[in-house]
Amino acid sequence: MVARLVIAAPSSGSGKTTVATGLMAAFAASGLAVSPHKVGPDYIDPGYHSLATGRPGRNLDAYLCGTELVAPLFAHGAAGCDVAVVEGVMGMYDGAAGAGELASTAQTAKLLKAPVVLVVDASSQSRSVAALVHGFVSFDPEVRVGGVILNKVATDRHEGLLREALEEVGVPVLGVLRRQAAVATPSRHLGLVPVAERTAEAVASVAAMGELVRQGCDLAGLLALARSAPPLGAGAWSAGEGMAPEAAGVRPVVAVAGGPAFTFSYAEHVELLTAAGAEVAAFDPLRDEELPEGTSGIVIGGGFPEVYAPELSANEALRKAVGEFARSGGPVAAECAGLLYLARSLDGRPMCGVLDAEARMGERLTLGYREAVAVADSALAATGTRMRGHEFHRTVIEPGAGPVPAWGMHRPERRVEGFVQRGVHASYLHTHWAAEPGVARRFVAGCLR
Repeated sequence: MVARLVIAAPSSGSGKTTVATGLMAAFAASGLAVSPHKVGPDYIDPGYHSLATGRPGRNLDAYLCGTELVAPLFAHGAAGCDVAVVEGVMGMYDGAAGAGELASTAQTAKLLKAPVVLVVDASSQSRSVAALVHGFVSFDPEVRVGGVILNKVATDRHEGLLREALEEVGVPVLGVLRRQAAVATPSRHLGLVPVAERTAEAVASVAAMGELVRQGCDLAGLLALARSAPPLGAGAWSAGEGMAPEAAGVRPVVAVAGGPAFTFSYAEHVELLTAAGAEVAAFDPLRDEELPEGTSGIVIGGGFPEVYAPELSANEALRKAVGEFARSGGPVAAECAGLLYLARSLDGRPMCGVLDAEARMGERLTLGYREAVAVADSALAATGTRMRGHEFHRTVIEPGAGPVPAWGMHRPERRVEGFVQRGVHASYLHTHWAAEPGVARRFVAGCLR
């Protein structure tokens, strides 16, 4: 059994990331082994969680993976830890559009049987906070709100008014946080700037969050609440379950892109590749001029290549190496940023030239869950493979699909998208391979061939 808390809020911008990351850091500094988790498909917040705890930040997404995998994935990540902190997404009851509670923080809390701490931005209210908290506590009786943390409290008098109001609701105040510039993290077009791009500044921000929570929150009370969670009643997910390596003794090298330009990845993907028999080797397209020795397959996930287009383009040696590998028929799985990197150009700067397409920054944010089916056999999926995914980008690639598309989309609109050519599968769609481990097994089998 792992003690656990879900950090939720009435809406985005209330301070969930500050509180969740700060609580992780404060618990870790007290000597506890802390397991960090994030509700939803977000790749950026888990980077800050990892910095706070020294463990991989892991996502829990009931839309991408199905409700039946949320507790097992949590148990897998939290194995051996003293306490787990789960940061919610958006407002507590917000989930996949048009799908009720699916993929919401509230649903995740119920699936984990975890008590919830509600973070409230109290900057423009006093007694009204009682009505707000009462509404969130009573909306779904199956969600157990065990306490409130008041954020952006102005003065001692303001704090007194808030506490007095909340006495009427009967929900304990487990923390009061003042405004503090040191905990602010810079944002841009897709949210916070990833940890890998800030390094020293990110370390300082996380330390400041930890100190803010240590000083302003009842850590003993929060830990006691976490320990009040009942047994989870779910076995841990295993990357190796049903995943016998394709060829015993032969471990093909799968090169996985990383570095500041390619920071979007789920920890389970590397675990699945390893379980399928691959030797995973990281490379940084900004700095490395060669692919890892013996590369038999390439995985290029999401990130911010548009921010680093000049540097990516300047690394001509690696662009040529990736292009030659792809044109030779080697397996390549590219998501979003990887798709752009394989194009002829990005914002007018030469990229790998694998795909007959041009990419550029656009004006509109494309964001949302998708239902997709593979429309052709590829290195990643057999025709007819159904997966749920997520799009999150402000770039545009033209054309949006090749002669052989990667996916047929069925929600929210019907269209084809992405590229399948030779061994390349490239698409904007982010997927979570734990939902369909066969894609990792298929990819590694292709590397062996």
